[in-house]
Amino acid sequence: MRSLISCSGFLGTLILTMTICSASAQAPVPVFNALASMDLNQDGPVIRAHAEAEKPFTVAGERGVVLGQQNGVFEAWVLPVKLLSHLTIEADIEGYSVPVDLNPQAAEIEVRPDRTVITYSHIGFTVRQIMFSPADGPAGTGPVVLFEFDCLHPTDFTLRFTPELRWMWPERNEGVPGMEWVAPSPTAAGGYYVLHADYPNLAAAITIPGAKPGILAPYQERPQVHPVELKLHIDPARDHGRLFPLLMAVGTSKATATNAELGLTLAKLNGGLAATYRSHAGKFESLLAGSVSIDTPNKELDEAFRWGVISIEQLRTRVQGTDETALVAGYYASGDSARPGFGWFFGRDALYTLYAVNGYGDFSLSKSELEFLIHRQRDDGKIMHEYSQTAAAIDWKAFPYMYAAADATPLFLLAVADYVRSSGDVGFLTAYRQAIEKAWDFETSHAPGPEKGGNGIYDNTQGTGWVESWPSGMPHQEIYLALLDQQASGAMSQVESLLGDKTKFAAAQKRADQVAKTIESQFYDPRKPCYAFSRNADGSLDRTLTVYPALAWWSSQDIEGGLTGLAHSAECLRQFGGHTLNSDWGLRDVANDEKIYDGMSYHQGSVWPLFTGWAALAEYRGGQPLPGYQMLMENAYLTRAQDLGADTELLSGDFFVPFGRSTSHQLWSSAMVVTPTLRGLFGIEVDAQSKTITVNPQLPADWDHAEVRHISIGTETVDLLFAQAAGQVTVSIAGPDPTKIKLLSTLPGAKQSSAGKVVIPKPAVEVGAFFRPPVPGDRTQSTRILSQEYGPRKLTLVLEGLAGRDATIPLVLNGPSPKLTIEGAWLSRAGIAHESSVMTVHFPVGDGWKTTTVTLNW
Repeated sequence: MRSLISCSGFLGTLILTMTICSASAQAPVPVFNALASMDLNQDGPVIRAHAEAEKPFTVAGERGVVLGQQNGVFEAWVLPVKLLSHLTIEADIEGYSVPVDLNPQAAEIEVRPDRTVITYSHIGFTVRQIMFSPADGPAGTGPVVLFEFDCLHPTDFTLRFTPELRWMWPERNEGVPGMEWVAPSPTAAGGYYVLHADYPNLAAAITIPGAKPGILAPYQERPQVHPVELKLHIDPARDHGRLFPLLMAVGTSKATATNAELGLTLAKLNGGLAATYRSHAGKFESLLAGSVSIDTPNKELDEAFRWGVISIEQLRTRVQGTDETALVAGYYASGDSARPGFGWFFGRDALYTLYAVNGYGDFSLSKSELEFLIHRQRDDGKIMHEYSQTAAAIDWKAFPYMYAAADATPLFLLAVADYVRSSGDVGFLTAYRQAIEKAWDFETSHAPGPEKGGNGIYDNTQGTGWVESWPSGMPHQEIYLALLDQQASGAMSQVESLLGDKTKFAAAQKRADQVAKTIESQFYDPRKPCYAFSRNADGSLDRTLTVYPALAWWSSQDIEGGLTGLAHSAECLRQFGGHTLNSDWGLRDVANDEKIYDGMSYHQGSVWPLFTGWAALAEYRGGQPLPGYQMLMENAYLTRAQDLGADTELLSGDFFVPFGRSTSHQLWSSAMVVTPTLRGLFGIEVDAQSKTITVNPQLPADWDHAEVRHISIGTETVDLLFAQAAGQVTVSIAGPDPTKIKLLSTLPGAKQSSAGKVVIPKPAVEVGAFFRPPVPGDRTQSTRILSQEYGPRKLTLVLEGLAGRDATIPLVLNGPSPKLTIEGAWLSRAGIAHESSVMTVHFPVGDGWKTTTVTLNW
């Protein structure tokens, strides 16, 4: 420990030590001011809810993030540095002898694209904590927290926090920061804390205008720890309507980490806050105005879709030491660590998400993400998996994470093809041809054939496929990887076709076909009957029933002679919708009747919204829209379940509750609302090269209309209008010049009208939506339709429900009301408006779940 404390020095010891420095010992201290007012944007989506103390919130941006709980306690990062944590507030009202802890008074949380507001309500005051994280602002700054105090009497507020000054994992950190208060004079209000590390190239500053410090123990006192406090006096007459910003800055070099420079940075931030907020809010206005949105009779789905777009864009993060931005996997409070959830860059997380990004039309984000991965591609062509926000400052390649996963490489090829098909940016292929073909060469050169003991398919010898642990030992070749290899081969055939290389096009197409045939011959398991989890080196199978065969429907690229889906698909699709894999809140990866199942595990039974999205898309593309819609809504309902406006990472396989360490604002989870909606429910595929939009909608039977707005196709932007009535769906285009766009459908019976519309016939009888969201703590109990199959004037349904229960199923009758006869159920209500009826299904008595078949004839 140092023998004395200098005002211009720095201190880092195991004991939290503080001192005060006056302006006479250094450069003049800037004056910080509360804002008279700020016009906060009132447009756009908003979620308001009663604050639940243990539920998280996230305020994320390119340069910073605030992570906390809905009681208002939070930690703040100026990325990639954690400044403070455990910030709490206490109030002392003049004439009111009891101090008031504000955090238990948290009453409401309001979440908007540009900000989150927590309101504390007490009989003596209302306090609003307004948080946003702008992309602009002085270098070294990040998130901003504004406090609005509405008090009846003069009140002293004390903000307490734990100083952190810690680099994000895995950069090394040294001890507890020292604290220094820099002020105009020892007794004057105003000034700022400086957090010092043991080295002069890292420091931070924190203040709130008009604040005084808390206890500042002199060096002469015995070592002890006191809370770090900002004390602020609020005069109701003077301060009503004003906003008091919590100003935070970090210096990461000797030049920027001095007291004087940090003070200037805080002053610049303070002076430009109104303009910074306007720019920040304007970016979200532009995002929402320029992105795809939907308008349907299901307003919960509309809202969840829009928040899916927002939550993805909020995770765009600046890469330390560069001008790049890329997507991080997600955030959650770090607690006593320096790992804020999965707040670093993941290859495969972003690559799955790009299908949503391409769908809603932010092609600049897709392009920058692909370039980010290309810039970090390994020399042999492998695509990176994981890159910490502090990776550039350390020997990241000495850690085992950067190229640990095998699946990032085929996913990269898939995402490249989807980006080019959606955007029309063929120039991207020309610019990055070498990197793309290197990735393809890596994948194909690590797929040994029979002469080397393999089957010609990419396998797990190049890293993890999906699972990172498995009870019987790590798999040799997951069907997950095999399916990605097959689809990546098809994607590469498209790429080479656009590049004009007929030889490479034919070779990739041939490989796609061959891998598909090998999957059918070597992975199909008639005992289940679906496809095995993995194939062992000796050719035997791990027959565990999992969700992973759903990946077969992920890519819908039109590959001549290729395979979309699986040859033995019917039973797989039925199993995805059944209770053993599908809970009321999403898909488990392992069926709950397998011996290895554990609903509390990470890889052997938990529910991931990612899996739910895979399976929803599989159901839609496999012609099973009823379970597809149920799975889509399972993800949509998660938008309000935990971190408001975002979907969480994973949940229990047995109860409707997220894991305690689930990353609550998870990138690909939110994407799995967007992708199944656009590409499954609406069946939209955009080909910008040919200016063609293919639509294969499978709308809920009780919808009469829907709109998908602002679809980008090349240089054109159009809306798709869906009208469902009189036994048909009519799809039309609205835009400046819709005649430039070709509209197609490949659904049976679809016809193109002379007006450029597509008309798709509907069956005479359909089943309406009846799924309802679970409530916290629920077990799976919803009746589910596993499959529907139409024949001539006939519909056969396979349903599953709890033993002894009755289920009420709505029916929608298209056109003249047919004379219905039903086997396995009975009409409980008929002749209702809108040509609908209701049937009741009774599940046999007994234990557990029962399956029954209902046949409708007309």
